Amino acid sequence: MNDLTARVPLRFPTAAATFAIGIAGYLGVNLSPYMITALQTGFGTDVLTASWIVTATLLATAVTGLATAPLCAGAHRRTVARIGLAAGLLGFAAAALVPSAGIAISGLLVGGVGAGCAVAAAGAALAAFRNPDRVAGFNGLANRAVITIVLAVIPLIGLAPLDVFGALALFCLIGLVAVGWLPVAPVIDPQAAAAVPEAMPVTIPATGVVRSVRARSASRTVTMAGFALLVTFALWAASEDSLWAMAGVMGGEQAGLTPEGLGLALSGATAGGLVGSVLLMVVGNRLGRAVPLVVLLVAGGALKIALGFAGDQTAFITLFIVWNTIYAIAFMYFVSTSAALDADGRWSGPLLAVYLVGSALTPVIGAALVEAFGYQGFTVVLGVASFVLAIPAAIVAAVSTRVERDAAAEAAVETAAAETEELHA
Repeated sequence: MNDLTARVPLRFPTAAATFAIGIAGYLGVNLSPYMITALQTGFGTDVLTASWIVTATLLATAVTGLATAPLCAGAHRRTVARIGLAAGLLGFAAAALVPSAGIAISGLLVGGVGAGCAVAAAGAALAAFRNPDRVAGFNGLANRAVITIVLAVIPLIGLAPLDVFGALALFCLIGLVAVGWLPVAPVIDPQAAAAVPEAMPVTIPATGVVRSVRARSASRTVTMAGFALLVTFALWAASEDSLWAMAGVMGGEQAGLTPEGLGLALSGATAGGLVGSVLLMVVGNRLGRAVPLVVLLVAGGALKIALGFAGDQTAFITLFIVWNTIYAIAFMYFVSTSAALDADGRWSGPLLAVYLVGSALTPVIGAALVEAFGYQGFTVVLGVASFVLAIPAAIVAAVSTRVERDAAAEAAVETAAAETEELHA
């Protein structure tokens, strides 16, 4: 059965491996503008063709992540990570080194598939640690810090295929070296609990205590909560990234946002994410998850609406930075909620892949909404979406907190029973 008490403490080797592999899987999303430029300068593709190639790469990552997530919740997590990172290394290296458009495109698609395996493995591994909230904060901090450095350094080196795709290959290599430290799943078969008949007596070998459990009912509740979380997160992520994708155009037309102002907004948003990560690391699970998620999604929705009515550059940049800080903290709470639901990573694995589906399509979604409703209507739609999604997010977060609390109580009872048995032995 799935044992939530089998989580491991956060230690440098296991944490570094998990974060490094996650960064390797997600790096393509962050470098997508550079990838488009590299395809244009290195192989002469036009911007539309290059955009579709990058979109296909990101969708390959998302689909592969969803497909391999169940394997990462079992005994094959490290195997999936190794195969994926090796494929990413070979694919991105081919795109970086071989001066052929056909090979570059094929290499990017293979690399995208490999990155999907890395995303699923790292996402599932996040659930293996104790205190998912602090782990989500550490993961967000590591991800944002590294990505910020990479985004700043690569343009200084150059935006040729060797520089951009070579960076993707390098991070796959780093992840491949670290796979041996990736924490394994506490259970072999994540479906084992569901196979136990309801009210079936279960003997705990360590204590000899026989107790009646409703494993099937509990498993059904967690499964429903997990699927609800994936759907909620996908819709929320699509609404957030649609605004991110349209921010430059919208800010320029309605608030006079200059290219320099856009750069300030983007860099400030990254810094806000770093601050949010530190706050979550400090707070941990002291506030629970349901209330913070409701507050964050409602505040984020209000800020999105306000952005649609910002009439000058200063107001737009300020609102954009605050909104993105809220978004980053909410993202980490979603991650911690998924990790808390199941220690083997059954839900945290696909969660990160689900995000990529929306991320790859949001430029198209955002443009369609703007065309249909205008900028102000666009932000109102996105804001209302956040308000509505706060309800299922809070329900699932409450379930995850209860699951953790019940597991802790069960562990305490078993420990007390074992100590009593030792005294009588």
